[in-house]
Amino acid sequence: MESRELVIGGFYKHFKDKLYQVKCVAYHSETKEKMVVYQALYGDYSVYVRPFDMFLSEVDHIKYPEVTQKYRFEQVFPDGSDMPQNKVMVQQVSEKAGKEESLIHPGLEKFLDADTYQEKMDVLKYLRNSIDDRMIDTMAASLDVEVPAGDLETRYQSLMNCVRMQTKYECNRLH
Repeated sequence: MESRELVIGGFYKHFKDKLYQVKCVAYHSETKEKMVVYQALYGDYSVYVRPFDMFLSEVDHIKYPEVTQKYRFEQVFPDGSDMPQNKVMVQQVSEKAGKEESLIHPGLEKFLDADTYQEKMDVLKYLRNSIDDRMIDTMAASLDVEVPAGDLETRYQSLMNCVRMQTKYECNRLH
């Protein structure tokens, strides 16, 4: 089997034509089996777990002869391209080696690791001149908020307002 990589945060199309987003890799607490945690991007947005090797496996073309897709899940990109525009994904996991390679912008990592909303706001201020749309999308997703499409400055301000609101009205400690 050829080596494939799993992209955390990446979008994948199942061979039955449904779209999912990979959330993380987890390990079974008893068997230590590597599992992929992924979320449906349709219906009730259910979260699923599947063995790592099965997630990256080829379609059983004997069982499903009409399917043209090679793999059970194939990565797709929202802009319709074959390759990501830049690498702001949290990590990539190599199927063979099982090693993780960080591809995250250091400022984004600081934002995601911040313990308080005030720290997140400080990181956002620091990143003002280097932030891009994908970083904003990742930060917004981590806060479970949506930042509407638009120009970069408007999106930055919208995200900053969300963090400012969290800092002011909610418990300052993240759980």
